[in-house]
Amino acid sequence: MMKLLFDLLPVILFFATYKVAGAYPQQSLALAGSTLGWMVGDGTVPPDQAPILLATAVAIIASLLQVGSLLARGRKVDPMLWVSLAVIVVFGGATIWFHDETFIKWKPSILYWLFGGALLAGQVFWKKNLLQSLLGTSLTCRRWCGPTAVVVDCLLLTLGFVNLAVAYSVPTDTWVSFKLFGLFGLTLVFTLASAFTWRVT
Repeated sequence: MMKLLFDLLPVILFFATYKVAGAYPQQSLALAGSTLGWMVGDGTVPPDQAPILLATAVAIIASLLQVGSLLARGRKVDPMLWVSLAVIVVFGGATIWFHDETFIKWKPSILYWLFGGALLAGQVFWKKNLLQSLLGTSLTCRRWCGPTAVVVDCLLLTLGFVNLAVAYSVPTDTWVSFKLFGLFGLTLVFTLASAFTWRVT
């Protein structure tokens, strides 16, 4: 449970920061201008983009602190965290530089597709579960091989497209909530179902 919360920390902080910043638009604009102005391409933070830029910056910092805290304690950093860090830095950085929320909205889809691609490539080319190496040695991951891998790949591919469908069809405020509760909920349901299947077969 603690590991799950640790892994979700950047997403939770992203959500909380966006909601708080949206509730205080003037203060969030002033804060974004003073702290992120140098990171924005033209040096100006648009008022309507201040909440998403602050939330993105917090998510980047949280991801860096995640990896840094593990390294400082001599703990192993799962490859998934390295991949997530790289994606949030690249797409989050682009979001801030171009002050365009499109980039951060693509981030979950890119992650899902990368993990799906790793699972597919491992099965096709090496007959190994590369996703297990990325996510850790969980019983559920071990179950994701053979025919089950096809189901998981379809799920990851679908979640990527669902994220984009929601991102482009609803206001950003709704998408931010969906990112935490919707995508995580769907992933959790599938993971629990996979674990149950592993126990009963």
